[in-house]
Amino acid sequence: MPTLQLDQAAFTNSFVDELRGEDNPNTGSRQVPGYTYSRVKPTPVADPHLLAWSDDLAATLGLSRPAERGPAVDALAGNRVLDGMKPFAARYAGHQFGNWAGQLGDGRAMSLGELTAPDGRTWELQLKGAGPTPYSRRADGRAVLRSSLREFLCSEAMHYLGVPTTRALSLVATGDLVVRDMFYNGNQRPEPGAIVARVAPTFIRFGNFQMMAAAGEMDNLRALADYTIRHFYPELGEPSPEVYLRWYEEICRRTAVMVAHWMAVGFVHGVMNTDNMSILGLTIDYGPYGWLEPYDPGWTPNTTDFGHRRYAFGQQPQVALWNLARLAEALSLLVANPEDLRAGFDEYTRTLADTRHTMMLRKLGLTAQQPEEDRQLLNDLLEALAEAEVDMTIFFRQLSHVAPGLISAAEQEEAQFTQLLVAAAYVPLPNPAYAPLLQWLPRYLARLRQESTAPEAIKESMLGANPKYVLRNFLAQNAITAAEKDDLTYLNRLMEALKKPYAEQPEFEEFAAKRPDWAWDMPGCATLSCSS
Repeated sequence: MPTLQLDQAAFTNSFVDELRGEDNPNTGSRQVPGYTYSRVKPTPVADPHLLAWSDDLAATLGLSRPAERGPAVDALAGNRVLDGMKPFAARYAGHQFGNWAGQLGDGRAMSLGELTAPDGRTWELQLKGAGPTPYSRRADGRAVLRSSLREFLCSEAMHYLGVPTTRALSLVATGDLVVRDMFYNGNQRPEPGAIVARVAPTFIRFGNFQMMAAAGEMDNLRALADYTIRHFYPELGEPSPEVYLRWYEEICRRTAVMVAHWMAVGFVHGVMNTDNMSILGLTIDYGPYGWLEPYDPGWTPNTTDFGHRRYAFGQQPQVALWNLARLAEALSLLVANPEDLRAGFDEYTRTLADTRHTMMLRKLGLTAQQPEEDRQLLNDLLEALAEAEVDMTIFFRQLSHVAPGLISAAEQEEAQFTQLLVAAAYVPLPNPAYAPLLQWLPRYLARLRQESTAPEAIKESMLGANPKYVLRNFLAQNAITAAEKDDLTYLNRLMEALKKPYAEQPEFEEFAAKRPDWAWDMPGCATLSCSS
């Protein structure tokens, strides 16, 4: 099918055309009562040039890769607003680390418009780092290469893992320097600037609805809900109080599925504020994220959260439910009996439990046969992993290779399991911390032997559920360090590996390694912040 350059594509603007927004030439930071968005203009940069491009997403959108410099890249940097684009910054609020923060909004993101893909689906194109908006507060609306590269890589890596996510089309260097204090400790320094082009059906968040409800803007709240249902949940029917209830249940279901995927691959979002929760149940806003390396439910990479660990890996399911409750408070203004929204909580809890259970069974090569016994087996595994603090990704990948082969080779069990732990361990064996896991493994193998599927088929299924390649923070940091020196080789190789996370790809073996010693306390590898 023929493709277009971005500067040749046609844009529509349903969000701007159907909802109430302001068109005010004053770009200064301010409160914006009465509107769902503000029309904005990107601020041009010195030397926009393309660093990275998602060929797969571009193919979905019907776009072809642009040259390093030119009109398409100018548009992706905000230096050129194409015909048909109506750039805007959305107004929303939210709870940040559990505290009400009031108006927030797109402080450094600007949506340019919507593209209709060859398959008829509509995608919103948004620039992150294109300059100040009325919602920038005291910030400059810019982003640095460090955070932009991380967002580009992770958006696409999560897609290839099968996790519900927003996407990233391009990473563009700006040629400008941006001053940032990475850990908010007074150590400011200039860093190369960049802009990432994000893509999703919509970037509407829980916080959009919270803003309208908190401000008492009932017309805007209802209009935003109706817009969302008509465009993104049309299967529910025309908006009505009854449809609002079914819609909320579906949001809860989708959010549960998303969180279950996070837990299955060891992903830690790092900053699950309500303004960072997609109304479509997509992973959104890749900031201080990370993947579990030592399995530790209390781990978070976000230094801002070290005091309370509110958004630690093991807290994510409960935090998502708390965020859904805040959304319910906003939507309660649209229904006759707010108590009816509680059905959504039940839907979330049920879907999360069922999806996590199903995904864990598949990771272990098991089918649903003994619900209670299997549930206990899985719970015991998670406790044993936490005690041992082995590398989560490597443990499950190695188990995929080892366990099916032991179904008919019991005499090799002990040696094979010890070898598995050596591969995944951060603390050398022997160690008492590994005792629960060594006791669990024979129990699991006994259960696996009850499966009727052939061992090779079990192995294939497990390898398809347990990735070999995830975007460990030290890998992202290596790509950043090289890119800051104008070397994109590492970034390009890493992106290729992440496109097939469940394949062996021996040519990319270096990207499957455990976190090296040098990365344990290195900024950007072990610790991050919300700074960008």
